[in-house]
Amino acid sequence: MALIKSISGIRGTIGQTPGENLTPIDIVKFTAAFGSLVKGQKEKIRVVVGRDGRMSGEMVQQLVVQTLVALGIDVVDLGLSTTPTVEMAVTAAQAAAGIIITASHNPREWNALKLLNEKGEFIDAALGAKVLSMAEQGQFNFATIEKLGSVTAANYMDHHLNAIVNYPLVEASVIAQKKFKVVVDAINSTGALYVPALLTRLGVTDVIVLNETVNGKFAHAPEPLPENLQELCHEVVRQGADLGIAVDPDVDRLCFVNEDGTLFGEEYTLVAVADYVLSKRPGAAVSNMSSTKSLKELALAKGGQYASAAVGEVNVVAKMKEVKAVIGGEGNGGIIVPDFHYGRDALIGIGLFLTHLALSGKKMSALRKRYPDYFISKNKIELQPGTDLSAIFSAIQKKYAQHPLHTEDGLKIEFDSDWVHLRSSNTEPIVRIYAESDLESKASHMAQQLMRDIKEFSQPLS
Repeated sequence: MALIKSISGIRGTIGQTPGENLTPIDIVKFTAAFGSLVKGQKEKIRVVVGRDGRMSGEMVQQLVVQTLVALGIDVVDLGLSTTPTVEMAVTAAQAAAGIIITASHNPREWNALKLLNEKGEFIDAALGAKVLSMAEQGQFNFATIEKLGSVTAANYMDHHLNAIVNYPLVEASVIAQKKFKVVVDAINSTGALYVPALLTRLGVTDVIVLNETVNGKFAHAPEPLPENLQELCHEVVRQGADLGIAVDPDVDRLCFVNEDGTLFGEEYTLVAVADYVLSKRPGAAVSNMSSTKSLKELALAKGGQYASAAVGEVNVVAKMKEVKAVIGGEGNGGIIVPDFHYGRDALIGIGLFLTHLALSGKKMSALRKRYPDYFISKNKIELQPGTDLSAIFSAIQKKYAQHPLHTEDGLKIEFDSDWVHLRSSNTEPIVRIYAESDLESKASHMAQQLMRDIKEFSQPLS
């Protein structure tokens, strides 16, 4: 059980001991800190709050909303929503900030507070540090009875979906002509509400939804990884569907299944969307350091540029702004379309991907063959309390000093055209070890070797 404070928000397992898990006391404390900092000396501000379908979501949301009210803040309460919808609602409602209640891909015992600024973007590290500091100090000024905030219920689904249908690069009429049959794995969360509604607006009328009851009792591990999507793969074939769509509980990650039941590959969601966007709008593309090199190759082949960022949406967004990217995201299926909004958004990703597929005239499996068959081995090691990760990374750096090394985000080692990236997770007490090669066995071998290195260098010297 854990409580993790990072650029990805305040995340933890529900219940048990305050300060060690995400308890009601912690929820109130961090909400009060964020609300106090955002409000400052202003008489009145507005904050948007929304949640995914997690079992603890309603409880956490009530604590968040009423804490903000107690600070004298007016709340726009979206109830069940998605992360990208809350991000867009912040600017649409002219709010000063937003709070998304979701632990994204983490198991159902987890929840989190994700904090947004007035642009509907994740707060930067400096403001995040202030939130943590103020929460620990516990010095909050709550409003008197005459100045309590108010709560207004709102639904921004139409605002979000209409914006997608009207986005210049999304061609709903072309999608509708294809008469796609689609199977959706909604993982018992708000994707069950939003994805079918979007598909309908895009002219897709034949939709089968798996795990459509929004109760947070996830039918499988919620991260859209191959081992968790076997039901979807099977159902696509059984239904004779053209494709399958999987999202995570807060609908900011996206992956696809081909008509033959094989996976398109979460790494290639961004590659395929970038292929389409860059064909219409030449420019720069951005992904994080743990993402496939395919995006770099694609961008350069189209005469564009490529830049990498540290892992974490806020880092990718910062790099996208720096290089004025036209498309970006993360290899976990996160798509960021800058002139739509600066946030990972599975829904705009669906609109762009289906347009690309429809215009290609190909089946899903044939479209996938347009892109390289690189393999990324994704692994993790749990950290023991007190582990000195910096010392471990330093020892590994010395061992591989003859290879190109990058230390902007953990440690990335280049082996000719292959790479391995080691970094501590922003969302779990683990080290992630990703390796990419043109051969699956080679990627796995590299990852396993670095995992052995981590274990070796984590042993105390005798």
